[in-house]
Amino acid sequence: MGLFSSRPKTVFPWTQITSDKQLVAAFEESNEKPVLFFKHSTRCSISSMALSRFEQNADQLNEICALYFIDLLEFRQVSNKLEEISNVMHQSPQVIVVKNREVIYTETHSSIDAKEIERQLR
Repeated sequence: MGLFSSRPKTVFPWTQITSDKQLVAAFEESNEKPVLFFKHSTRCSISSMALSRFEQNADQLNEICALYFIDLLEFRQVSNKLEEISNVMHQSPQVIVVKNREVIYTETHSSIDAKEIERQLR
């Protein structure tokens, strides 16, 4: 391994939400297992950094919850709907974890912590 070598990038198992109908279905899914929503602004370097950090540290998270991704630039109405049904004010980047239709974790920016979410869900 050279100085600039790194482990290969794997594709993170996100399901992208593109409609209010998908969002409501995902929210309802939280009755069966926890659901995580990651709201990301694709043009924001801070959001990109938070997403990358999250993905690097969430190696086991997909085993214990459903992972949903919301592109805020293309699907802002979905984010607005999530704000409405979760009662969590919009931020970007932002993670909202829902279990039994109740928000159990929400953080923004550099406070998003995949390992803490894993601890809370185990």
